[in-house]
Amino acid sequence: MRLNQATDYAFRAVLYLAQLPPGEVVEAQVIARRECIPMRFLLKILRLLTKAGIVDSYRGVGGGYALARPPAEITLFDVLVAVEGPVQINRCLVDAEFCSKQGPPHCPVHRVLGSIQETLVREFKRYNFAQLAGGSPGSR
Repeated sequence: MRLNQATDYAFRAVLYLAQLPPGEVVEAQVIARRECIPMRFLLKILRLLTKAGIVDSYRGVGGGYALARPPAEITLFDVLVAVEGPVQINRCLVDAEFCSKQGPPHCPVHRVLGSIQETLVREFKRYNFAQLAGGSPGSR
């Protein structure tokens, strides 16, 4: 499993916004330059983050982007799902119809994959952008 480049860029863009004073609006060009993200790619990512309610978009003079919620309320999981969609390490975990052995009661692999997916989701939810912006991602 590998996170795509858009997710990495989204993490960096949200972290940049989390490090600004609350409510500060910044142009996409500034984010792109500071975080070394191609502008066209960043605009696509910012649309996804806006749609997910992570970032607010402001038009016009003085427009740009700001976090829609406090950094402590935005987790790595929120950004991951906004960019990549639901976490599904195997399609059989989404729908037992995809499993030729009809799911967990008959398939030990399904049970283990389910446990791994739960751990992955829990870990992504464990870290928020206030922690990351504060430089202590292990603190709560």
